[in-house]
This record gives sequence, structure tokens and C-alpha cells, in this order.
Amino acid sequence: QVQLVESGGGLVQAGGSLRLSCAASKIIFTIYTMGWYRQASGKQRELVAAITVGGSTNYADSVKGRFTISRDNAKNTVYLQMNSLKPEDTAVYYCNIYPVRTAYWGQGTQVTVSS
Repeated sequence: QVQLVESGGGLVQAGGSLRLSCAASKIIFTIYTMGWYRQASGKQRELVAAITVGGSTNYADSVKGRFTISRDNAKNTVYLQMNSLKPEDTAVYYCNIYPVRTAYWGQGTQVTVSS
């Protein structure tokens, strides 16, 4: 059974940091590129960052230099370190494979950045 469980969200002041975690089923973690996505209220879900099995990364322009995606293959976990957070980073953050598979969406984790 495929599972993706996000955690680590919260309320933080602008300029602060958070680290999100996504625990994934081994069956998908070892095969697929993993991505972090976010959906702000009233907006479409967007890709924030992605990391291949080999560790190559890609970022949305809006987070380059501030966010870092990484993966721990021993723990089947992908992380998103978010620094210098801005109010516009406020959203529900999800992980999924890349490209996404609808059935893999989890509950997400809320990130709220106050100004």
C-alpha cells in the first residue's frame, strides 16, 4: 500500500525556518522522483521542489536559494528545509511523486508565515 505522510508544518514569523518531512512507502521511494508541492488558499497546487533518486534537484523560481529538498534513502523520507520564509509561502504543503499521481495525495501539512 502506497502511503505518503507529511509533517512538520506550523506557524512561523517571516524570516523564520521550518523543516517538513514526508515518509513514503519504500516501493515508491526507491523508484520515483519525489516532489514537494503547495497550494495556497484560492490558488492552484504548484510544484515547489523535486529530487530524483540520484539526488538531482529542481526548484521553483520563487523558492530558489531559500528552500532545500533532500532525501534519506535509508528512512524512505524526503525533507524540505525552508529558510527565510515569507508570508507568500503560506500554504498547505504536500509531497507526491513527480509527475504526480492523484491517488498518492496525502493530507498535507499547513505552513503559515506571519508578517
